[in-house]
Amino acid sequence: MKKIPSLLLLTLFTMQSFAQKKDYNLIIGTYTSPGKSEGIYTYNFDVNTAEFNLKGVAKAITNPSYVAVSKNNKFVYSVAGGSDNSAVAAFSFNGLKGELSFLNKEATGSPGPCFVLADEKHAFSANYGGGSISVFGIEANGALTPLKQLLQHNGKSIDPLKRQESAHAHQVQFTPDGKYVVCTDLGEDQIYIYNYNPDAKEQVLSIKTVVKTTAGSGPRHLTFSPNGKFAYLAHEFNGSITTFAYKAGNLSKIQEIATTDKDFTGKVDAADIHISPDGKFLYETNRGDANTISAFAIQPNGKLTFVSRISTLGRGPRNFVIDPSGKYLLVGHQYTDNVVIFERNKKTGTLKDTGKRIELGSPVCLVFAPIR
Repeated sequence: MKKIPSLLLLTLFTMQSFAQKKDYNLIIGTYTSPGKSEGIYTYNFDVNTAEFNLKGVAKAITNPSYVAVSKNNKFVYSVAGGSDNSAVAAFSFNGLKGELSFLNKEATGSPGPCFVLADEKHAFSANYGGGSISVFGIEANGALTPLKQLLQHNGKSIDPLKRQESAHAHQVQFTPDGKYVVCTDLGEDQIYIYNYNPDAKEQVLSIKTVVKTTAGSGPRHLTFSPNGKFAYLAHEFNGSITTFAYKAGNLSKIQEIATTDKDFTGKVDAADIHISPDGKFLYETNRGDANTISAFAIQPNGKLTFVSRISTLGRGPRNFVIDPSGKYLLVGHQYTDNVVIFERNKKTGTLKDTGKRIELGSPVCLVFAPIR
């Protein structure tokens, strides 16, 4: 009888150890022209150790800079950028093998797609060059339909020298309730909130409201808190973060906070913004002359308090991602051709360099996906 508890303990320990060993697919979108990259890279990533290994490269399209994985983990969508070949591409995805197989691509009808978003029924691209949003249907096999809708922005803002001579849509994002699609427009200093009708044949998106941001700030990327109550907007030109309360398709400003030191005088070029899986900390990267990542603690009322700011240890931290366990934060550097892996202190939010690097050409977008 004395052996049974020991055996049970050993079994539980073994099960716990197995449960803690979690591998994920890490999918990285890149610039292929000009650059050293060949396409979309898939790695195996161990969230316990930050060990990684290359599983495959999809070479079907040019400049698959931003990617999105379908919720069922069966498909991947990417932008496809070319001087006269702007499109969104669809791939079938074998999560177990980490293999991407090209399905098709469809023209955006507007130049410069820079961000892609997808659910089960539609894929959307934010077209920086054209200042617009393209909407595609998704077939049962994951392939894209021809363009269903093109929504054109027509405004501008106060600083033509900072690319505000016309509209420049930069990101499309679902609201937490799934009822709306939000688009940040860097050229107009505005946030567009669209009603989303997933069953519509033509008018999938219709305008609900437009939120004006600080003139000359250049709204770039926005992220929502895990509880769905707050939204955080990174401004490319001045590097500030605006905190909004979110409810029923409406954004109400409650705070604006800087991400650079008071005496910083160089070019900011804010890039990306994400929240830790536990909802306790927010991170934001700046490129330009800064090349930093800042950490902020999120208070119960949604406001941010500064925690730390460190170098990203590379140039052009275009995008970053936090692994699903929250242990590691990975920063992709467009100009130094690598991904720097930081370990994240879950209690303090601070980052520490692991010394580990993924070397590849012009990494621009990093996404984790299950192995299944």
